[in-house]
Amino acid sequence: MKQFVGRKKELALLKTLDGSGQGKLVVIRGRRRTGKSRLAREFGKDRKFLEFAGLPPTDSVTAQDQRNIFASKLAENLQLPPLTFNDWYDAFLNLSHHIDKTPTVILLDEISWMGSKDPTFLPKLKVWWDTVCEKHPNLVVIICGSVSTWIEKNIINSTAFFGRISLSIDLEPLSLPESGLFLNKMGFKGSNYEIFKILSILGGIPWYLERINPRQMADANIRQLCFEKDSLLLREFDLIFHDLFNEAGSSCKKIIHILTNGMKTLEEIRQSLNFSRSGVLSTYMKNLITSGFVTQYYQWSLKTERLGKQSLYRLTDLYSRFYIKYIERHRLKIKRGTYENMEINKLPGWEGMMGLQVESLLLQNRPLLLKSLEISAADVVADNPYNQSPTARKKGCQVDYLIQTRTNNLFVCEFKFMRREIGVEIIEEVKEKIRRLSVPRGHAVVPVLFHLGGVSDLVHDKDYFYRVVDIGDFLTQES
Repeated sequence: MKQFVGRKKELALLKTLDGSGQGKLVVIRGRRRTGKSRLAREFGKDRKFLEFAGLPPTDSVTAQDQRNIFASKLAENLQLPPLTFNDWYDAFLNLSHHIDKTPTVILLDEISWMGSKDPTFLPKLKVWWDTVCEKHPNLVVIICGSVSTWIEKNIINSTAFFGRISLSIDLEPLSLPESGLFLNKMGFKGSNYEIFKILSILGGIPWYLERINPRQMADANIRQLCFEKDSLLLREFDLIFHDLFNEAGSSCKKIIHILTNGMKTLEEIRQSLNFSRSGVLSTYMKNLITSGFVTQYYQWSLKTERLGKQSLYRLTDLYSRFYIKYIERHRLKIKRGTYENMEINKLPGWEGMMGLQVESLLLQNRPLLLKSLEISAADVVADNPYNQSPTARKKGCQVDYLIQTRTNNLFVCEFKFMRREIGVEIIEEVKEKIRRLSVPRGHAVVPVLFHLGGVSDLVHDKDYFYRVVDIGDFLTQES
C-alpha cells in the first residue's frame, strides 16, 4: 500500500509548524500499527527526511547495539563511510553536521527502545535539542513510539522537556470513512457488509488493513489472517504485549481477558485478579488506556448530570477481543491446520460477537454518530454506553449508546449488525429498554436505530424512530 490515505487533520496540524523562528519538537503516540512513522514520512516527503529507529529491547540487545544501528542508518541516509559512536551525544552531534537551512524532518522512531539500555540517553537528547536543534528554524524533530506510557513519562510529562514540545499527536485508528477509502484504494470490491466484517475484526489499523487481499472476500481474508497455521494475527497478540509492556505484559493480558466478557469497574477487575490495593492495578489500567487498548467510560446521573463515583473499563481494541474470543481458544487446532477451510459464519456465537465488535467500532467514530443526528458536540452533556443497575425501585437497563443533551433530550441509540432484514420487533425491543430507563422529569426520550443492511418497510411505516441510520453510509462520508 504505497498511496497514503486519510490523516488530513494530523497533516494539517503538522503543517502549521512551518514558518516558526526555531526548531520544532513533535511527539506522535498511538497503538502499535496505527501508522505513526508512516504519518511522519508523509509529512516529510517533500523535505529532507532522516529516519532512525530503535531495536526491540531483547535481553541480548545492548546500548551499543542501539547506537550501532543509529550509526548505520545515518551512514545509509547520507551515503557516508561506516560510522561508530560510543556515546549518544557524539551520535547526535555528528547528525548535527548534516543539518542546514534545507527544510528537514528527523524521525526518532520507537524512541523508548532506542534509549532503553542507556540512562544517559534522555539527558543527552535534551542537551542536543537545546544547543543545536532549537537554533534551526527549518528543522522538525519527530519523536515517535508505540510505548506511549514511556513517552508520556519521559518526554511529555518530564520537566527536562517542559516547554519544548511544539505539537503532540495521539494517533487513533483510521476513521470509518478513511478505512473505507483505504480498502477502496487497495482495490477491495466487497459490499458494505463485507467491509464492516473486516473492520469489526481489524479496526482502522492501517498495518492490518494492508494485509487484506483485495482479490478475496471478507471470510477468505479472515481465514488467511487469523485461522491458518502460520497466520499473521495468530502471533500478533503475544508480540504486542511483550513489546509494549515488558514484564507487565502478563498482567495486562489478564486484564484484557477479563474485559473481553464486558465492562468492569476497577474493583471488579481487582477482585478477579486478586490484586492488593497498592496502586499497581491503576498503573496497569492507565498503561492500557494510554496504549489504546482500553477505554474508561464515565457513568453519569441522568438527573443531576454529574459523573458517577465509579467508572467502567471497556476493551475497545477490536483485534484483541476477537483474538481472545476466537483465535486463542482454538490456537492448537489452528496450528494443526484444522480451521483452514472452516466457514466463518458458523463459529459459535458469531452473530452476537460481530454485533459487539461493530458496536465498539461505532463508538470509536462518535463524531459520525453525532453528525448523523445533527447534534453539536457542544450540546452534549454526556454520551456513552449506559448501564442502569437494578434496585428495589427500578429495573436494570443497558443502552448501546445514550446521548444526553443540554436541551433535555435523551437519544437512546440501538446498534444492529445483521445480514437479514430487521423486522418490526426491533421497535418493541427498544421500547422495553426505554420503559426500564429512569428518565428525569422534563426530559424527552428519542429512539434511534443505527443498522447495516435492510430494514422492514413496517419499521419505517411505524415512524417510531427519530432516525434510522444506515452505517454503510459512513464509509463514504467526508472524514
